[in-house]
Amino acid sequence: MAVAVGGGVETPMSDINTTPLVDVMLVLLIIFLIAVPVAIQTIEKLRIPIFESVESEDKVENLLLTVSTTDAAGLSAGEPGYAGASRDGQCRVYFNNITPVTSQELYDQAFERLDAIVQRAGGAEQIRQDPDLIPQVHIRGDVNAPWSCVAGAIYNVQAAGYPTVGFISNPVDPNG
Repeated sequence: MAVAVGGGVETPMSDINTTPLVDVMLVLLIIFLIAVPVAIQTIEKLRIPIFESVESEDKVENLLLTVSTTDAAGLSAGEPGYAGASRDGQCRVYFNNITPVTSQELYDQAFERLDAIVQRAGGAEQIRQDPDLIPQVHIRGDVNAPWSCVAGAIYNVQAAGYPTVGFISNPVDPNG
């Protein structure tokens, strides 16, 4: 502990000793000044792989869902005058991309469909032995549909017993 020497009452100094901090910072600065140019020279040009989009092989047993919302006027897709999904619209889920269903209907129909597939495969034990027999759910969500609509669909199909849920997206042209 440092003590001030001088005129009157002796009190401890409350100044922080910054010398070790400055020393460490100068050493780190020198290390980085030497290391960065060496690291930059050793890195070759980065080549990003370009993969061609391949259409997935879809099984008949897979469940296809489309999640959208009504437009600002409350119209659903397919109705005359539909202006597109709105963030403030009501959730719409289409079973196998055709039939509009409510949350309870989605759960019931998904459960019945999965149960029929499992029974056709010979039971739960038989379908567990061959993972390729397990159907999946593919969800195509409208870009304007709120996440709560998509999450509700995911919850219902997983509650019905589907273990795998995936998303279908529209490919984006990398050239613009």
